[in-house]
Amino acid sequence: MTAELVRGQNHPLSQSRLEIRISAGTPVAAAAALSDENGRIHGTEWVAHPGAPVQPGLEVSRQAAADHRLAVDLDAVTEAVHRVSVLLALPAANGGAGPARFGAVAAPFVAVTGLDGTEVASYTITGLDLESAVVALELYRRQGAWKVRAVGQGYAGGLAELFADQGLSEAAQLAAGIDEAVARGLARSVQAPPPRTSEGDRSRQAAAPAVGPDQGAAPQGAPGPVPPAYGGQPAGGQGQGGPQPAYGGATGPHASAGGGPVDYSHPRRQTSAPPPPPPAAPPAQPGQPTRPVAGDATGWSMEERLYNQVWGMFEDLARTAAAYRSAVDFAESRMDKELEQALSDPRSRIGGQGDAAREAARARYTQLVDQARASLDRDVAQLVAESEVVEPALPPAFARWDNPCWHAYRVPMEIPMALRLGDLRLPEAESIRIPMLLRLPLERGLWIDSGRTDSLDGSFTDSHDMRRLAMDTAVAHAARLLAVYPAGEFTVHVVDPAGSGAQALAPLTQTGVLAGPPAQGAAGVTEVLGRLTQRVDLVQMALRGGAPDALPPGFDTSQQLLIVNDFPHGFDDRAVNQLRYLVDEGPSVGVHLMMVADREESAGYGPLLDPLWRALLRLTPVPDDHLADPWVGHAWTYEPPAVPHGSEVLREVLTQVAEARRTWNR
Repeated sequence: MTAELVRGQNHPLSQSRLEIRISAGTPVAAAAALSDENGRIHGTEWVAHPGAPVQPGLEVSRQAAADHRLAVDLDAVTEAVHRVSVLLALPAANGGAGPARFGAVAAPFVAVTGLDGTEVASYTITGLDLESAVVALELYRRQGAWKVRAVGQGYAGGLAELFADQGLSEAAQLAAGIDEAVARGLARSVQAPPPRTSEGDRSRQAAAPAVGPDQGAAPQGAPGPVPPAYGGQPAGGQGQGGPQPAYGGATGPHASAGGGPVDYSHPRRQTSAPPPPPPAAPPAQPGQPTRPVAGDATGWSMEERLYNQVWGMFEDLARTAAAYRSAVDFAESRMDKELEQALSDPRSRIGGQGDAAREAARARYTQLVDQARASLDRDVAQLVAESEVVEPALPPAFARWDNPCWHAYRVPMEIPMALRLGDLRLPEAESIRIPMLLRLPLERGLWIDSGRTDSLDGSFTDSHDMRRLAMDTAVAHAARLLAVYPAGEFTVHVVDPAGSGAQALAPLTQTGVLAGPPAQGAAGVTEVLGRLTQRVDLVQMALRGGAPDALPPGFDTSQQLLIVNDFPHGFDDRAVNQLRYLVDEGPSVGVHLMMVADREESAGYGPLLDPLWRALLRLTPVPDDHLADPWVGHAWTYEPPAVPHGSEVLREVLTQVAEARRTWNR
């Protein structure tokens, strides 16, 4: 039976290997601190945090997320440790996009469970207000046994104040390091899939109203109607992923925040017809799994169903891989403990008893791993079968460049729900690729890394090849964006100061889909950045004044994308500040940035560049395992989109786009 704790209450622990499960209404950073009998932390190495997620007996998540699972092995901590404190903090480096105090979010819930998932104790942290960091609970020794205590001690000064209160001399430096690690995680995180209403069953997933895409670490809501081109936060206050009030607005069930008439209706009551049911799979033969069907997730359109199905496949693969890794870790830990027990008994060293014990331990390890692998292979085979029917059914915005749908391409009349940026895979399941879908319109720019790297297959890629591949990848992304938007609703500008990207840019320049020739030299950089900065200012003033129709005659209201090649060549401090301004303010008014740059070459700008780099979604032109999900912390291998060698599909599509643009402008 689970013990539901209140602040200050404790409960005995009968197990040494535990899991701490955390659920919050917003992304939080989770850490765990070791301390002595006086509650003092002796050094930064006594804290497991996103920048150093593994310490003796502890493992925490590597980035901020709304849900965490922390692993604790009390037998593995040293004798000097008497307390293990679980810490939560609101990310301080999220660009102001998230809440700054726990009083503005739902009360975090923390549960202590066994490895089998059995809940031992739980605690809902209530009563928080201005605090941005909190000691949720602590595991402590008492007379040779371990107990758990609900703490709920919050700190308005964040992690720095929390660590200082526990006697850590490097409190400020450690807090800053954690913020930096969380910011790096946000910069490379994959957006979350839509919520699942039933474990493992996408066909019963309900479609929720869509809001703008969340391309940081906060969970993404289910798709729906596209928000206005220049809108701010959508209706609903907190946006997707956050807790919703039970009735009415924030002022109560009988108040109207906007001064209008009182609305007594329940906000979650369905007032429109439900979406049509998804296509049903044909009956399966006895003893055989159900055959997958494309679009078997719930949605108002086939596009929405396929979007939900793809994210369901992503979530299924993440969970089955996490289960496999957890089972292997458990098998290794069990074998180590059995071997240690066998070697610690002197009697087992006489004769063949020790050898027999070791062989038995290894046999049990092999049996457990084989069982876990069989389960993983079964789940992956099912996902592969599903992928084989889903991939051919995807619309152009979701499809690979080798999909036959591009040969029947026509310029669309509506903006699609999302865009495919490439594929994601895990090392345990090399046979399955999950499309990486990004919601539209964009709310976060892209950084295509052109730095020299060692690819995953062991081959070495020099700087010249990386720059060429990076520009090819940027052109493929830009071409897809142009192809999926209606004519006249997406405009691409290019800044190429040294002209080094001319060959890669040929498909864009020769078909005439760019707004103008690529800008070259310092003067060209200044002119393009000044024009786009002025555009952001004009649209913001019009929106703030409540007069979006007051823009100058002939003003281009389409979404804008600026591709910057070979940064930082041709850029001074003023131009870098303009780039930062476009990154921060541009997406809300339809101006987006795609940087093609080497992070190391750009390091000379130091603190001036760091916020810009963190604000963009970092991608690579070669397969790289740098993207992380916010649920189980997998490092996903990202594979960029590749146009088939010798294929003319890119030019054919861009030619149709250019013709549609000319017709539109007549």
